[in-house]
Amino acid sequence: MKYEIIHTNIFKYESPVEQSLNTIRLKPRNNECQRLVSYNVKINPVSLTKEYLDIWRNHVENFFIAGKHDELSIVSHSVVSVQKAPYVYQLQFSEEMRNIFYSQLFHEHYLAYLMTSQYTTLSEAQLQQILRIVGSPKKNPVKFACDLMTYLYHTMTYDPEATDVTTTAQQAFELKRGVCQDYTQIMLGVLRHCGIPARYISGYLYVGEGDDLIGDVATHAWVEIMVPGIGWVGLDPTNNVEVLENHINVCVGRDFRDVSPVEGVYQGGNNTLEVTVEVKQIKHL
Repeated sequence: MKYEIIHTNIFKYESPVEQSLNTIRLKPRNNECQRLVSYNVKINPVSLTKEYLDIWRNHVENFFIAGKHDELSIVSHSVVSVQKAPYVYQLQFSEEMRNIFYSQLFHEHYLAYLMTSQYTTLSEAQLQQILRIVGSPKKNPVKFACDLMTYLYHTMTYDPEATDVTTTAQQAFELKRGVCQDYTQIMLGVLRHCGIPARYISGYLYVGEGDDLIGDVATHAWVEIMVPGIGWVGLDPTNNVEVLENHINVCVGRDFRDVSPVEGVYQGGNNTLEVTVEVKQIKHL
């Protein structure tokens, strides 16, 4: 599948601001199943950008606007091709995979994705409540992750008004409401508690005609787990689906703080933000 993505962020300030230093993470990644065909970003007021790869190998761009301005627009345009086939429910967790999974070397290699954070930590009572229903991961961590995804899909209610970007997994699970960020961070908290390396993915979701998927209004979020001998496998708890060709990967991290699409500091008053994301499928001849 091939997609065109236009992601628009418009900041409007209540009074002119200056000394604006910003960071954006809008450039889709290249990996085994995804190819970035083209990418450009237009910033107004015009600014030079400095691009680099962060520790998670995300594409990051910094830019600085010295002069006064009362509006900032950031429009990124990407073309991406994605080729994936379903396989997670066909995986057999072999004895060899189990030996790797429980090895000290595996634990050390993926330690960054085993540590909980402020945003992915759940209370002991919440963890036990979930595990009583989902079961134990010891026999088959992959099946456990899929069952956990299904549990969260049926337990949580998608509600954009219930939470914001500062909401923690513990708070969202107590509400049993939230958006893709909340579903993802709750799932990460449980997986990491159970010793399953898991990372936060930020990207885009294509919703075609007849697709019963949620998450295409702005950026989307989902989970990837590390399966020994296979690699990172994507699971989308908001939609209870394996991550396939509808999902476009932009950033990887431990939680939302590592992958925020746009962030910055400036001198001046408050602002409002308007965000639109348009994902179009490009038809092949």
